Amino acid sequence: MTLRFIGTTSEHGNCPTPYEVVETGDIVVQGDRLSDPENLAQLRDVGERETVVVIPRDLLTRFAPKE
Repeated sequence: MTLRFIGTTSEHGNCPTPYEVVETGDIVVQGDRLSDPENLAQLRDVGERETVVVIPRDLLTRFAPKE
């Protein structure tokens, strides 16, 4: 798997940061893990090997493809 850095809205290289999987176009996100039990209880079908991260809306809109 080859990852391509997309960009970040964080200062000093902190999270969150999206990457594109070059071979597939899928997106990998580095971010702060959502860990509050009340918030996690609202999620559906989170697999045992999965984790959940918080992504600020401005990060998604800043680097979204412009069509």
